[in-house]
Amino acid sequence: MLPLSFSPPTHESRPHLRASQPTLLAASKTIAAQREAMLAQWSEWLGDRLVPAKTLDRALVERQLGLILDVLATLIGPLRREAKPIWVQVSGHYGRIAAARGLAAGEVVEEMQYLRELLIRYLAPAIAAFRPRQGMALLLRLNRLVDKGVAMAVVGYTDALVTSILPDRQGDAQDKSDGVDEETVRAELDELAEKLLTVSAHHANTG
Repeated sequence: MLPLSFSPPTHESRPHLRASQPTLLAASKTIAAQREAMLAQWSEWLGDRLVPAKTLDRALVERQLGLILDVLATLIGPLRREAKPIWVQVSGHYGRIAAARGLAAGEVVEEMQYLRELLIRYLAPAIAAFRPRQGMALLLRLNRLVDKGVAMAVVGYTDALVTSILPDRQGDAQDKSDGVDEETVRAELDELAEKLLTVSAHHANTG
């Protein structure tokens, strides 16, 4: 008897799952419609963590969560190419502010991972209405986007920690995370929100 051998499927033999435009648009609209409920659930899961550093208040962190949801809704809609760099920026910003909030690296990952559960919970009815292949394709795409967001949040968190321990001009190590104040964070969130609005406005004017 000849020995059995197993080899991983080649790229050509793997099933190619790609979510259709109507599927992505429906998911994007669902996230936008469920935004407030998703934000409330995310905030509830975070609990006491939403009482962060002395210079940041709960409302500001919740605004950051809401912006993440807004960018994600755009990211799976017709403007996904334009929204990709904003997703990288807003995820990295979340990680950087998480360092200022005093979170551990694992907590940063956990908080962003909540986004995956939110998507499954609130998109479940819409996914169930799709054809199985389209529903699976959508889930795979959403997972990739969340994975990218988690990775960039960790990068932002790590960069913030490294910056906080670098010597200042006098050669002394300084905890610069304490220097993150509400006005700075608010201005950064305003800038990110404006970028997202500009992308949407440009599409509306050219569509």
